[in-house]
Amino acid sequence: MKNSEIRREQRKKPSAFKKVMHFFFVLLFVAVAGMAAGFFVSLSKGLPDVSSDMAPNASSRIYDCKGRLITTVHAEENRIPVSIDNVPVNLQNAFIAAEDVRFYEHHGIDPRGIFRAMFHNILSGNATGQGGSTITQQLARNAFLSQEQTLKRKLLEVILALKIEQEYTKKEILEMYMNQIYFGQGCYGIETASRVYFGKEVKDLTLPQCALLAGLPNSPNYYSPFRSIEAAKYRQAIVLDQMAKYGYITEAESESAKAADLGLQKPKEVTAGNEVASYFVNYVISKISEKYDSDAIYKEGLKIYTTLDLDMQKAAENSLRRNLPNAYTDGNKLTQPQGALVSIEVGTGYVRAMVGGRGQDQFNRAVQMTRQPGSAFKPFVYLTAFKNRINPYDMISNEAKDFGGGWKPKNYDGTSGGKVTVMDALVHSMNIPTVYLADKVGTHQIIETAKACGISTLVTEGRHSDENLAMALGGLTQGVSVWDMAKAYSVFADGGKLVEPKVILRVEDRNGNVLEDESAQSKSQQVVDETAVWKLTSVLEAVIAHGTGGNAAIGRVAAGKTGTTDDEHDAWFVGFTPHLSTAVWMGDDASTNAGYTGGTVPAAIWRDYMNVAERKYAYENFAIPAHIRADIEKVQKAKAEEAKKKAKEELEKKKKEEKDKMKAAGNKLLDKISGSILGNMDSKKNDDE
Repeated sequence: MKNSEIRREQRKKPSAFKKVMHFFFVLLFVAVAGMAAGFFVSLSKGLPDVSSDMAPNASSRIYDCKGRLITTVHAEENRIPVSIDNVPVNLQNAFIAAEDVRFYEHHGIDPRGIFRAMFHNILSGNATGQGGSTITQQLARNAFLSQEQTLKRKLLEVILALKIEQEYTKKEILEMYMNQIYFGQGCYGIETASRVYFGKEVKDLTLPQCALLAGLPNSPNYYSPFRSIEAAKYRQAIVLDQMAKYGYITEAESESAKAADLGLQKPKEVTAGNEVASYFVNYVISKISEKYDSDAIYKEGLKIYTTLDLDMQKAAENSLRRNLPNAYTDGNKLTQPQGALVSIEVGTGYVRAMVGGRGQDQFNRAVQMTRQPGSAFKPFVYLTAFKNRINPYDMISNEAKDFGGGWKPKNYDGTSGGKVTVMDALVHSMNIPTVYLADKVGTHQIIETAKACGISTLVTEGRHSDENLAMALGGLTQGVSVWDMAKAYSVFADGGKLVEPKVILRVEDRNGNVLEDESAQSKSQQVVDETAVWKLTSVLEAVIAHGTGGNAAIGRVAAGKTGTTDDEHDAWFVGFTPHLSTAVWMGDDASTNAGYTGGTVPAAIWRDYMNVAERKYAYENFAIPAHIRADIEKVQKAKAEEAKKKAKEELEKKKKEEKDKMKAAGNKLLDKISGSILGNMDSKKNDDE
């Protein structure tokens, strides 16, 4: 266009005021953004590392030798983690439907969920009626934060949720969430909750049970079926409706699940005295704490496989409970007398049963207590004698004697005099011959024999040394433990071989990694002469067969020894079979007179326990060499022949005495008759004259 004029709109120059306002607005925005950034940076400082700190504290589990759960050990939180691969899909979907339907869509926080919750709460007039936290936020809160309702905690929750989403997959987050949250009744995590509420592993849950569990975290105590089944069913129905609404199940499945039985188990009331193997469990915990960090067993989710046999353990506890008399209750509210038992498998050293008392306290009398053994210590004297070529059929004095310092031991029945065989002296637990034997072989040798067999409490030096003749009758400075006695007698059952007892077979971490494995064949050590041991065993068999241990007879091959201290403060029976060595003690905690001998209650406890325990094993004889059995049988046969001969002689003597008596009576009668006749004849003769 020629000479055309293009008109352009002229821009108005901004006023100075607007320029100033714009400058201040930009400055304010930068300041606020800087402050916000600084606030978030300050919040982020010191936050936990979500890549390494997400594993929650986990309860440890202790199992018996057959993999049966004995107990779960935990501190504040009872939790057994479980892999999501073992979690039913219905349970996973139930949590998502109940807690976070957009779980697989958001990245840690869900604005839509937050606004939905705010809108619902405004309409309902309840500011805390519905939460907008995602599953990831709940995980962050439960794993790292407190439950306080503050803006700072909410912002930290958001930051941590975003970090968690960056570090883990959705599957991993859901698994951690289900293992972290609280379900009431002291249960943390779905596995523990499943066991407490339904008595089964989580992998075996049904749809109705899954819906009930998923509804509990909203208010664990209020919705607990153990508190109110109506409230629990109400919450379960909401979860099932949500699952149907979002297509996880059909309406028909939802209605069927609402009507189904929940299969709840009865709440367990754990009181002092009714936990199985409580003393053994505490012993295992102490052993684990010695090897690992003291908190490991309470927080690391260890799996501890032990040597205990639950069937044998229950038999042991039942035997003590049934046989121990209830004499009185002491000042500590403990029933007296108390009892203890340790049972060790011969050849392996596996502790199959342990009872440390009546279950009224935590003092483990099986391992922590030492008491005088009385005559239960005598086998070490006789074993030492047999090592020194003394035989069971040798004769030894039973004459009362002062062995120094005015000490004149007496037999329990008060008899003395003459000589007895070594075998009879032990079978009938005679004190005088035992001291003669100890004096002959030497106290030092006896102490060394007992130590070799595993008695660890003997004093060998100083003015309180046990190297004196009173030791032969069980008079020791410190006494012995039930543990040591069971261990030592296992040497008698195994031909002189010592196997150190063990209680732990294998330990695994929460991921199944083996931390230690002691299940390999136990090492044995020949600690005493085999021939001497079998001689002793053959004699101890006779103790049960026809000696002081008759009350311990179980109808199987068995050997053992009674023990009773002065004034019957302590009573023992320690015995063994080819399979088990078991020591039983009973007495008063205050060492006062319990009033029982080893052949009474302790032998009965041993008998009742062993009758059950031995069912686990095939019938078997002791592996006593033939020549030793032949020697013993030869002596027994000779003694029987001698007794038979003596009885025959006594009978013949009695018959002769009877015959002589009758002859004398006859002669007397004849004399009387003849005297009478002669008298009559004299009288007649006088009359005739």
